[in-house]
Amino acid sequence: MQQHDPVVPLPPSQSPAPGPIFYGWYVVAAIALITTTTSGLAFYNLSILLAAFVSERGFPVALASSATATFFLASGIGGAISGRLVDRVDARIVIAVNASIGAIVLGSVGLLYEAWQLFLFHVVFGFAHGCSGLVPVTTVLARWFNVRRALAFSVASTGLSLGGIVIAPIVAVGIQSLGLAGAAPYMGAALFLGIVPVTLLVLRPWPQAMGLAADGAPLASSKANTSALGSSLFAHAIRTRYFYAVSIAYLFLLGAQVGAIAHLYRLVSSRSGLETAALALASMAMASTIGRLLGGLITLRLPVRTFALALMAAQALGLALLAVSFEPVLVLASVVLFGLTIGNSLMMHPLLLAETFGTRDYGRIYSTSQLVTMVGVAGGPALIGLAYELSGGYTAPFLGVAALTMVGFAGLATSGTVRR
Repeated sequence: MQQHDPVVPLPPSQSPAPGPIFYGWYVVAAIALITTTTSGLAFYNLSILLAAFVSERGFPVALASSATATFFLASGIGGAISGRLVDRVDARIVIAVNASIGAIVLGSVGLLYEAWQLFLFHVVFGFAHGCSGLVPVTTVLARWFNVRRALAFSVASTGLSLGGIVIAPIVAVGIQSLGLAGAAPYMGAALFLGIVPVTLLVLRPWPQAMGLAADGAPLASSKANTSALGSSLFAHAIRTRYFYAVSIAYLFLLGAQVGAIAHLYRLVSSRSGLETAALALASMAMASTIGRLLGGLITLRLPVRTFALALMAAQALGLALLAVSFEPVLVLASVVLFGLTIGNSLMMHPLLLAETFGTRDYGRIYSTSQLVTMVGVAGGPALIGLAYELSGGYTAPFLGVAALTMVGFAGLATSGTVRR
């Protein structure tokens, strides 16, 4: 399939062209729906499925948890492969095909009874999720925006929180009422309908496919700036100190974040009761949504790297406060602080890479970096669980992941910048 020539990012001083609504914002809305679907039926659904595997199918908790870890590893590998594919073929094909595979696998989860089937499900579902998730959709989004890229990312990624707020509770009620086998076909159908139609009908892989340039600026102006600005090649990007600094920083940050989320309900319920724990989860999801929207506005005025460092420091503070808080009010305040950083921190990772290396080989660059971070994402929950067993509580584990977050902060803060 013919590959479109990438559009070189416009200088920040050049304003988008006035007129009707820029089609890129329709792309943002489409991606918001896609991320809502994937987060609700994949990421947040994992804990719901784990509970069903244990209660309905009798799998040990340790075995089911290990299978969940393979989901994240397979997702990282899938993302790395999709990052290479979307630089060569139409991103819509990559997203639609793999979302269809994921829908079939999820719709068949009710047939799962054996341990090997449990692991196979998580591997295939994780791989399909990685190939149709953040890597391809943020690659498309990065091509459509330059000046307002951070705002576009923050709005589109709101779906990552909405999926947990809207879809996950419905799935939980559905499995409780119908059982895993009864709810599975509906979950598969919802995953397909929430991704494939909007991908094929609304998404466009490049703005120039519609005669446009990034941010809606005149295409001729964008071409005129081609000689002045450039995007880094993948081979160059992976030889820079900055690439490894960002990747390792987010290995620590996202590992600490996902690990804390996995254990948050148990921490709060053990200290303040089940009602407070339920309120804490809702507060975290709401704070994450609000934080994403505010973050998009803040990055219009503040450098992305500066904001990313501020978020890392805030996450470390929130985790440290959770470690030592026992009163319900203090626990909830700590959860809200932590929640404000969750969505923004996740989106700063691709933004830092897009701002520095451009869009030419962005898919390969981001997917390779994400594969590094998946080691932390897969190991974070297990690390906190092990530290809990050794220390007999959550104070030491949460102080530990707060410290790991600051290790990531130090790495990014001392990384310098890349001139391209």
